[in-house]
Amino acid sequence: MELKEFLSKAAHVKPSARQLAWYDTEFYAFVHFTVNTYTDLEWGLGNEDEKIFNPYDLNCDEWVEAIKSAGMKGLVLTAKHHDGFCLWPSKYTEHSVKNSPWKNGQGDVVRECADACRRGGIKFGVYLSPWDRNSKYYGTPEYNDYYCNQLTELLTNYGELFMVWFDGACGEGPNGKKQVYDFDRYISLIRKYQPNACIFNDHGPDVRWCGNEAGQARREEWAVVPSELCFRSEKQTDGAMLDGDLSFMYNSDAEIGELGRILYSKGLVFTGAEIDMSIRPGWFYHANEEPHSLDRLFRTYVNSCGANTSFNLNVPPMPSGRFDPRDIARLRELGDALKNAFGEEKRVPVQITRIETGSDTQAKFEIKLPEKTNVRFVNLMENIAEGQRIESFRILAGSRCVYEGHTVGHRKLCWMNVETDTLTLFVTGAHDTVDMREIGVYRA
Repeated sequence: MELKEFLSKAAHVKPSARQLAWYDTEFYAFVHFTVNTYTDLEWGLGNEDEKIFNPYDLNCDEWVEAIKSAGMKGLVLTAKHHDGFCLWPSKYTEHSVKNSPWKNGQGDVVRECADACRRGGIKFGVYLSPWDRNSKYYGTPEYNDYYCNQLTELLTNYGELFMVWFDGACGEGPNGKKQVYDFDRYISLIRKYQPNACIFNDHGPDVRWCGNEAGQARREEWAVVPSELCFRSEKQTDGAMLDGDLSFMYNSDAEIGELGRILYSKGLVFTGAEIDMSIRPGWFYHANEEPHSLDRLFRTYVNSCGANTSFNLNVPPMPSGRFDPRDIARLRELGDALKNAFGEEKRVPVQITRIETGSDTQAKFEIKLPEKTNVRFVNLMENIAEGQRIESFRILAGSRCVYEGHTVGHRKLCWMNVETDTLTLFVTGAHDTVDMREIGVYRA
């Protein structure tokens, strides 16, 4: 196979409809809430008394209102964390809200959250930890039956889910053994009952972890990556250009989708990355913590939603079941900052002309503004429904380069400070014909 043919095949690795919908969701919330909220721990032990869980002032409509104020379009609730405590009255365990004093054991946090999301017009998803420090079955073959029973409860009783999120945390169970998770079985259940839900896991099939919790995408963030990393995703190509071994790959590697890696891959997949971080240092609520600065959250948005990934921002409720007023205020400030940067009133009407380059894998676009304008952001979007292709580009104001970047993918936000009435986007390298969905300009 020649290099040009190999790159053309890579350029035509395409996302599913559910992945496209996930990319367009872009920014959504995590809500970490369990017995840890009452013990001041990050990881529960599994032996907590169910009676400590008492969100006496739970207000999921307030959660949704605060999340929407930041511009988020969805919410993923920790229905069960590693401690094994279930926020819904699961019939497969006693370690759940049905044995808490909240609503005399008749409460269901998952139900209240799902209903509030639908009233508020945002999407709803769930996190179900595979690791369970409470279950007597953990570490045995019976545990996969237990887990699938609980997963089925969540998939069938709470309406449509946009995401099912699970990590690979795998600690020792009560019998000293680690659990062998039957992810193929978990995935098949989700596909059966929630075919439109994206599945997050370290290795796919739909969305992968970016490799850090610092809110930073790679220099080159590809969604087209080797199947050796995302082995739960569907291969769309076969055969490597070069003989080699990619078994060493991990999510935190810097060069996941770069040419020097994919040439060795025996099959490429489409699996985009999610950036997840918390609004404060901990994932669960700790009264002594403060929310991160507005500047850090804004920059994380630009470096995630603006770098071909999604942004999953955790907001942990207090023991009362309400959000901390400090977090609510910071979310509102973030939403205002995003509107101030990317609202329609900041968008500049432009005329775009594609300039002939004589190359299949390069492209030039002249961007004419109505007048000299102080430009702060240029928003680039590829038509990723047909594949991700751009690997390097420059933005010029006259003959001066004002931004140099690598991948674009679903969306690339180019941060600059230049006064001009003409910009040129020069795609200096791509895997195939450049296919742009949008080029937008935002004034300072």
